[in-house]
Amino acid sequence: MPELPEVETVRAGLAPALTGARVLAIEIFDERSLKRHRSGPADFVQTLVGARIASVVRRGKFIWMPLEFDSKSATQQAGTPQLALVGHLGMSGQMLLRKRGDAPDKLTRVIINCETKRGKLIEFRFIDQRLFGGLQLDELVATPDARAGGFSPNAAKAKWWTNLIPASAAHIARDPLDEFFDADAVWLRFHKKHSGVKRVLLDQQLLSGIGNIYADEALWQAKLHYDQPADTIKRTTFDSLLASVRSILEKAVAEGGTSFDEQYKNVNGESGYFDVSLNAYGMTDQPCGRCGKAIRRDSWMNRGSHFCPNCQRLRKTA
Repeated sequence: MPELPEVETVRAGLAPALTGARVLAIEIFDERSLKRHRSGPADFVQTLVGARIASVVRRGKFIWMPLEFDSKSATQQAGTPQLALVGHLGMSGQMLLRKRGDAPDKLTRVIINCETKRGKLIEFRFIDQRLFGGLQLDELVATPDARAGGFSPNAAKAKWWTNLIPASAAHIARDPLDEFFDADAVWLRFHKKHSGVKRVLLDQQLLSGIGNIYADEALWQAKLHYDQPADTIKRTTFDSLLASVRSILEKAVAEGGTSFDEQYKNVNGESGYFDVSLNAYGMTDQPCGRCGKAIRRDSWMNRGSHFCPNCQRLRKTA
């Protein structure tokens, strides 16, 4: 499943073309990719066509685009909520940008035809093999802390949408790369949990954006076993783990994310290359980069955990 680095790579690729773009038409090839839009495909099309995209914003694994409407639109009538186009990649979703008339992409579910602010005609294509992702229109609500809802190219400039977040993403915690991420507040909840540390890292309501790949990598770097109970971890170890999480996420963003197959691509249809930097995830039976012992893979929560049995041992306290 795409995690923060992959989603941020997609957001950064979409933003230059879609910020300020106007939606001209929509082609729906598979309505299942609009299943999160409860008012149905017809409402999705009717509401979105004619709207202008104000920005492309991300929190954790969610991407959204605040929408601006013509003053004559019913969507702008008094008391009508502000809306955003919300996208989630799920396990295999892709958001590609193509020129009008480019060759079709396999498994394209929705095409949103746009005119950029410079007058160029482009296609925003949503592709999804396994159909766990999707698009929807959602109401924007105020953030609980009255701060920016997520990261965007012009986050430092206050806009009408800056301190808003889609209702469907309001429960998602800030991610470790968010400038308003509060490590002290996360620690207060973290150290009270008896669950294994990896399970806690994957709790998107505690801190967002981390999935199986980057949890394994951060735990390897911090020398923590994936099943080490969170309430046995000292604050200094927590701080070290958080530093590992941040450095790995930042490096993965710089390298365009991780691609193991054809399911994750950036907006140009290209793969990321952080997989060459992995130390634990997907390295089963390969020598640990620290001690040389073979990396092990344990079955865990219907997936796998990769770790060094020598460097990452369960301890009474860590």
